[in-house]
Amino acid sequence: MKFHTIALAALTMVSLFAGHAQSQQYPTRPVKILVTIPPGGAPDIAARLLAQRLSETMGQSFFIENRSGANGNVAAEMTARAEPDGYTLIMAADSLITVNPHVYASMPIDMLKDLLPVASVASNQFFLSVNPNVPVKTLPELVEYARKQKPPLAYASGGNGSQHQLGIEMLKQRAGIDLLHVPYRGGAPAGMATVAGETQVVLAGASNAGLLQAGTLRGLATTGKKRSPMFPDMPTIGEFYPGYDLTIWLGLFGPPGLPEPIVTRLRDAVQKALGEPELVQKLNVTGKLEPLILTPAEFSSLIRQDYEKYRKLVADAGVKID
Repeated sequence: MKFHTIALAALTMVSLFAGHAQSQQYPTRPVKILVTIPPGGAPDIAARLLAQRLSETMGQSFFIENRSGANGNVAAEMTARAEPDGYTLIMAADSLITVNPHVYASMPIDMLKDLLPVASVASNQFFLSVNPNVPVKTLPELVEYARKQKPPLAYASGGNGSQHQLGIEMLKQRAGIDLLHVPYRGGAPAGMATVAGETQVVLAGASNAGLLQAGTLRGLATTGKKRSPMFPDMPTIGEFYPGYDLTIWLGLFGPPGLPEPIVTRLRDAVQKALGEPELVQKLNVTGKLEPLILTPAEFSSLIRQDYEKYRKLVADAGVKID
């Protein structure tokens, strides 16, 4: 028995030493970061900026693979089924983890168990915008105009069950108006559809910031608790409808079973990058994003808090995807 105990302890020490050595050497080959949307949206912008910096600091290439479909479920399943070696990661918007489980009748994986949080990355808010041909310049004017339209105005979203849709559904409930939902595959296509006049209203984030600045979309309000520093003259929806808040976050996740030393090494590298003024400026300018640096406990708490928030919102709005 004593010999068995000693042998077991020795094996444990060898395993720990091997894991430590593996983490010190990681990465030894290119690392793939899956992005759940086409190029141009907030997750894609954040992933590309972060991948470039990690490539520089970690000595191996971090590259992006855009895999859209089913509001990110396709890329999430690919990540969950990947080898837990740190060479397949995913840049996920909060909706993937906290919304999809409530809107889909069935899910390919358990988002809370089959994706391992590595690091929080960034946060931003959405912009409520209209095609400039819509004769409104404020949110109250849009509400009054929408009430008179038969058939109702059409709004673009980044997909069925997306936060773009849920944000508008929240507004519809609060304002007592009707709008017709037209889903697209991501916030960037939704914004361009509104510019083209296919839809009249859109709620989206970083992918539409350039369109707002160029005047090809007219911004009416933002969805966060406070005004966007990029558009300080644009009011929040909450200024008209107190309590309205839709703030999104992005995080880096890996497959379950990813060794803790590798998770720690990745998290440390990500947080160091997010603390660099040059990357902060690029996130702000390119994607209207703010770095989000949380401890593992804080990040886990945020995930579960938003999971419950959206569970209630989805139920109240009656949003479902077969």
